Amino acid sequence: MSATVDELLARHRMIVVGGPGGVGKTTTAAAFAAHAAATTDRRVLVLTVDPARRLATALGLQAFGNVERDITASHWAASKRRPKGSLSAAMLDTKASWDALVHRHAPTTDTAAEILANPLYQNITGRFVQSHDYVAMERLHEVERSGRYDLIIIDTPPSRHAVDFLDAPERMADFFSSPLLRLLTAPASSGVSGFMAKPFAAIADKVLGAHFVADIATFFSLMQTMRPGFVQRAEAVGATLISSDTAFVAVTVAAPGPVAEANFFVDALAERSLRLGGVVVNRCLPAMLETRAGHTAAAKMVAQADRLVAEVPVLAAAPADVAAGVLREVGESFTDYARLSDAAALALAELRTDAPVWSVGEVTDDITDLGGVLHIGEQLAKG
Repeated sequence: MSATVDELLARHRMIVVGGPGGVGKTTTAAAFAAHAAATTDRRVLVLTVDPARRLATALGLQAFGNVERDITASHWAASKRRPKGSLSAAMLDTKASWDALVHRHAPTTDTAAEILANPLYQNITGRFVQSHDYVAMERLHEVERSGRYDLIIIDTPPSRHAVDFLDAPERMADFFSSPLLRLLTAPASSGVSGFMAKPFAAIADKVLGAHFVADIATFFSLMQTMRPGFVQRAEAVGATLISSDTAFVAVTVAAPGPVAEANFFVDALAERSLRLGGVVVNRCLPAMLETRAGHTAAAKMVAQADRLVAEVPVLAAAPADVAAGVLREVGESFTDYARLSDAAALALAELRTDAPVWSVGEVTDDITDLGGVLHIGEQLAKG
C-alpha cells in the first residue's frame, strides 16, 4: 500500500476519486493530476464524469468537453511552474460518447444510423442517469486503452451515485441477458416467445400508444445486434477496475455526514474487491487548536487581557479597553475553533479504513486557477 501521495501516483496508471458531494472531490482529482504532471515526466489526463461542471473552473478553463484538452504553456506560466510532464482535461459528454459507442459496436453503418435516429435512443442517451454511468466507464476504458496517457485521474459522481458508476459494466452485461430484453425483441410470429409477447404488446399498445411501442421494439432489436461488443467491453472495463494498475481514493471532510458517506464508498469498494489507495480529508483545521499550549495561551488572553495590554508595546499604542477587547475576542475565537476541532476529531474517528489518510487545510479562497490547484497538490504530497 502507498504511504504517500507521490507513491500512489507513481505506482498506478489509474486513480478513481470518489466520495460525497461538496467535500472538494473535484478539486482533489485536479490536484492529483496537476501535481503528477508538474513533478513527473508522465502524460496525465484528468477526466470528470460528475455532471456538475466544476473541474473547468478549478483548472482556470472557461469550458471543455468530451475531447481531451491540453493545459497549455500559458496556463502553466501563469502558475509560475514549469511542468516535467503534460496535463490534459476532459469532461464526459454522454450523448457524444454514446454515439461513438454505437458507431464502434453496430454491425453495419446502416444499423448505426437506425439506432442514432431512433427516438427512444435519443431520450435514453440524453436523460437517463444509468446511461451516463455506463458510458462513463466506457470512456474511461477507451482513454486507458488508447495509450495516450501514462496516468488517468477520474473524478466520479457523489458516493451513492459512484456505486452505480462502479456497477455499470456488470449491469450492462446483465441487461443484454435479461428476460425483459428477450421479451421486447421476440418476433410476434416466432413460437412460444412470440405468443407470450403478444399480450404484453397488446396492453402496451393501449397504454402507451402503438408508435411508442414500435419505437421500443425497434430500439431494443437494434441494440441486440450490438450485444457481443457491449458485453465484451463491459467485461474489459470490469477487469480494468480490479487491475493492480488501478486504485481508488475516498475524499471527505471531518464531519459526521460526509464521513458516513465516505465509509459507504469504502465499504462498497471492499465488497467489490477494489483497491483503496487512501483517503483525503479536506478543510482540516490547524493542529495547534488541539495543543495544550494553544488552549493555555487562549485562556490567558481572555482572563489576563488588561495586564497583557500593558506588557506588549504594540498593544499599548491603542486605547487600553480596545486592545483588551481584541485580545479577549481572539482568545474566545480560538476556544470556539478548538471545540470545532474536537468535534471534527470525533467525526474522523468513525472513518473505517486502514489505508493512508492525507489531510488538506482549509482553503479560504475559491480555487479558480492552476496555481491554486497545484497548491492543493503540494499539501496532499506533504500528507
